[in-house]
Amino acid sequence: MIILELNSIIVFLGCIIFLFIIGKIFIIPLKSILKLVLNSIIGGLIIFVINVVGEMFSFHIGLNALTSILVGLLGIPGAILLIILKLTIGV
Repeated sequence: MIILELNSIIVFLGCIIFLFIIGKIFIIPLKSILKLVLNSIIGGLIIFVINVVGEMFSFHIGLNALTSILVGLLGIPGAILLIILKLTIGV
């Protein structure tokens, strides 16, 4: 009877450790995905501001997933890169 209780405790602790390991495996990619989404939203806002200010000069950068992710990942240098590309290529 004592062995059965000891086995139950060992199984219970094993399950807790297993859940902890699985949680650690999935929480790291989830943090990366959430950070990418947040940065993309911020990048979209930066492009929106560029478009509002650029409206006075007939300047417009397309606001889509690619440009917002680019500005979200690179920050201000990404926005400058898009401005330079727009001025040089004119797409």
